[in-house]
Amino acid sequence: MSVTLKRTALLLALAAAVAACGKKEETAATAPATPAPAAVPTVTPDAAVLASVRALRGNDINAFLTAALPAAEVAKIKGDWAKKMTEDPITDEDRKKFADQMAKLTAPGAEDKLFAEAEPQLKKLEAQAAQIPMMIAMGQGFLQSAIQQNQDLTEEQKKQSAALVDAAAKWAQGVKFTDPALAKAAIAAVSKTARDLNFKSLDEVRALNYDQGMVKAGIALAGVKQVAGAYGLKVDEWLDSVKTETVSTTGDAAKVKVTYSAFGQPFTTESELVKVDGKWYGKQAIEKWQKEQAAEAAAAANPQAKPDAAQAPAPANK
Repeated sequence: MSVTLKRTALLLALAAAVAACGKKEETAATAPATPAPAAVPTVTPDAAVLASVRALRGNDINAFLTAALPAAEVAKIKGDWAKKMTEDPITDEDRKKFADQMAKLTAPGAEDKLFAEAEPQLKKLEAQAAQIPMMIAMGQGFLQSAIQQNQDLTEEQKKQSAALVDAAAKWAQGVKFTDPALAKAAIAAVSKTARDLNFKSLDEVRALNYDQGMVKAGIALAGVKQVAGAYGLKVDEWLDSVKTETVSTTGDAAKVKVTYSAFGQPFTTESELVKVDGKWYGKQAIEKWQKEQAAEAAAAANPQAKPDAAQAPAPANK
C-alpha cells in the first residue's frame, strides 16, 4: 500500500463510524474501550510484523503507523495533519447534515428507529434471497480476477489472497444477511460507536489535532470490528491467532513466516522486510514510499514539470 493510500486509509478510519453522512472529511472518535496489549519490541523482523498486528488488535492507529512507516513519514503525517483536516472547505449545509446524522445515530432509542428504517430494505432483500448466492459468486470471481491482474502482488501473495477470497465467499454463503437479529446487532454497534465518538459538530471534528485524531480513529476501528462481529467476523480473534517467525535475514533484507486463522481456516504466508534506519518494515511499502519521496523531490526541484512527470516512479533507494 502506498504512503498516499495509508494517509487516505487513516482518514477513512476516522470517518468509518459516521460514514452514513457520505463525506470522507466527516471523521471519527475517542479512546479504545479495550486496553492495547503490551508493545512488542521491534528488534527482529518477526517482532516488527507482530508489532503492527498487535497495534491493530489494540485499536491503536498511532502505534500501527509507527510500526508500519518510517519515522520520517510519520513525522510528515503529523506535520501535514492540520492542513489535511481543513483543506476541503465545509458549508453550513455540511454542518447541518453532520449534526442531523449524529443526532439520528445517538438519540435515545436510535437503534429501534434505525432498524425501522432498514426493515423494508431487509424484506426486499429477503424476497431476492435466491439471487444472493449468485451475487456472492460473481463478486468472488471479480475479486479473483483482480488479484491475478494485480502487478504489485507476488505469486505467493496472489495465492494467499485467492485462498482468503474463497474462504470469505464460503463464509458469506452461510450468513443470512437478511436476519433481523443480525441487522439489529450491527445497528446497535453503529449507534454505540457514534455515542463513543461524542462529536457535537463537524467543526469539532475538523479541529482535532493529530493525537486526538489517533484516539478517535481507535474508537472508529473498534466500532468497525463490532459491526463485523455482528455478522460473525471476529477480527480480533484473527489478529490474536497471528504468529510470526523469521525465516532468513541477509543484511538489510529478511523474510518472515506469518501464520494465522481466518474464516475458520488456517493460512500461512511469507512477508519480505527491509531495514530502514535500524527498523524493519514491509519491503513493498518501503519501495513505494521511496518512489513517492523521489517523485515529490523531483516535483519540488522542477515545479514547471507536468504533473504526470512528477508522479513518475523513481528507482527505490537501496
